[in-house]
Amino acid sequence: MSGLDPAVAARLKRNADGLVCAVVQQQGSGEVLMIAWMDDEALHRTLTTGRATYWSRSRAEYWVKGETSGNVQHVHEVRLDCDGDVVLVTVDQVGTACHTGDRTCFDADLLLTSD
Repeated sequence: MSGLDPAVAARLKRNADGLVCAVVQQQGSGEVLMIAWMDDEALHRTLTTGRATYWSRSRAEYWVKGETSGNVQHVHEVRLDCDGDVVLVTVDQVGTACHTGDRTCFDADLLLTSD
């Protein structure tokens, strides 16, 4: 059982695995750093600790961003989108956000640019 506020939990629209997509954005610049997945407990932990906590689908466990790598995300703001199926987590990223060592998870593969 999660400690997530029941009013917040009632607004969430989870996928079949009980997860909500979390878009992670750099505070100030608006740079999109990564996406991850949260269940009710991960969201509760994020809201109560100020440390970005996610559900690892591959490892089937919770992970706090930076706990082992040192690339910590200090949470500034968490917003729920209008449909309740995505949360926007605004953070102060320390170090790189991507597990590949890139600044963001969107650095490697530019598919289109209008420039």
